[in-house]
Amino acid sequence: MATIVYAMLTSLDGYIAGASGDIDLPIPEEELHRHFNDEMRRTSIALCGRRMYETMRFWDSPERDIAAEHVERDFASAWRETPKVVFSTTLQEVGPNARLVKADAEAVARTLKADTDGEISVSGADLAGHLARAGLIDEYRLYMHPVVLGGGKPYFQSGLSLALRPLGTERLAQGVTLLRYASAAIGHN
Repeated sequence: MATIVYAMLTSLDGYIAGASGDIDLPIPEEELHRHFNDEMRRTSIALCGRRMYETMRFWDSPERDIAAEHVERDFASAWRETPKVVFSTTLQEVGPNARLVKADAEAVARTLKADTDGEISVSGADLAGHLARAGLIDEYRLYMHPVVLGGGKPYFQSGLSLALRPLGTERLAQGVTLLRYASAAIGHN
């Protein structure tokens, strides 16, 4: 059985994107990027909401193989090798190594969790909120950047109530602090 992990870069005030919807957080430099490369390589399946998937499609571009720094080429390779399930009712198609699902995200995530070993990552606050309400997220990883956005898209959806148990912290490059929490399996809406 897999562990479902929701991990995102976030500002100190809890936003994963600014008020315009753009990811207004600092771009990971080499050392921090290597951390995310390792995380992607450990991912058995990536579950993506539409907006996050469209943002990450950047890594499918063939130009990433020739124009990018080594650390970026490495991430692009890991992204492409990781099977993806994209939840969207508006997309008509998805890219390589991705499967489009228009059905119930909760049912699909339950099946994948039961049938997969390792880690399943969740990308996108809306999808994570839906899965959190269903009690499917096992671990929350908040990569806190030392910046304040003052508003925007929050890591946790408004109205989501969770009981969490601390798993630890880790200092990373660029002043980022990783906060890890497990679901306490109570308090889900």
